[in-house]
Amino acid sequence: MNKTFDIEAAHAAFTLPNDDGSFDLDFRHYLRELGESRRSIILAFPPKAAGTYLRTACIVAAQGTLVRTVHAQGGRDATFYLPTFLSYYVNDRPAQMLVTHVHMQALPANRHVIEALDLKPIIMIRSIPDMLASYMEMLEPNPLSADNWLNICVPEDYKASSEAHKADFVVDMMGPWYASYFSTWLNYATSTPGRVCILTYEGFLTDPLATLEKVLEHSRVPRPREVCRAALDEVWEERSQFRFNKGISGRGRSRFTAAQIMRLERQIGFYPNLYPIRDTLVPPLGSFAETSGRYGMPLA
Repeated sequence: MNKTFDIEAAHAAFTLPNDDGSFDLDFRHYLRELGESRRSIILAFPPKAAGTYLRTACIVAAQGTLVRTVHAQGGRDATFYLPTFLSYYVNDRPAQMLVTHVHMQALPANRHVIEALDLKPIIMIRSIPDMLASYMEMLEPNPLSADNWLNICVPEDYKASSEAHKADFVVDMMGPWYASYFSTWLNYATSTPGRVCILTYEGFLTDPLATLEKVLEHSRVPRPREVCRAALDEVWEERSQFRFNKGISGRGRSRFTAAQIMRLERQIGFYPNLYPIRDTLVPPLGSFAETSGRYGMPLA
């Protein structure tokens, strides 16, 4: 599809930011004016944290559309692709509200784009063992698809490996990404009050309606409760069209060995700001039974 920009937008599309991802003052002011012209819903969830379910409910409730806001899905870690946002603000493409779901850390370059465009990201906190267990199930059918990767490639012999070897790989290679993800976002949320909405997976399981309302309110596109309830019901009825998984809390503990869990604990231990939520990220043995929410088994 052809994209036609005005002179300012074309200049913005081809202007490199500073080395740290920051923008010069005039450029930043221009981007802020654009950002204030239209609203958007930014779900910066980690993989396997109900992102597909919530983003689809947001699309229905806000009459939006899913937009890929990164250069390519096979390029991880995710970094925002500025021309996509310029097209949205300058050319109204797409005409519907932008809803995006990106597995993105709150690294400096991403923070600068978020602040320049006045974006309001939402994140989800969930047990890392549970997410990794779900991640392993997602990888199983086609582990070599780059669409499923984070910031590493999956080795060619992954599918033929033993279950123990697969679990070791996921814990040792992907676990650190999750630890860094949570540390960067909690740091950012603390340093910029009101910018980041923090959800919990347990809260989502308990009350998905309140969770959806919170997402829309934070995104500055509130919708009546009956609209949110209808959106959740519609998405649940059409769940076969979306990535589906068990969505059960607590199963990660039984999927990994005690030694593997200890390695996850050590990974989050490198980040002092994760100490207050350490028992949520890697729940102690016997801290809770397996639970699922109102919809039985939410979409992963």
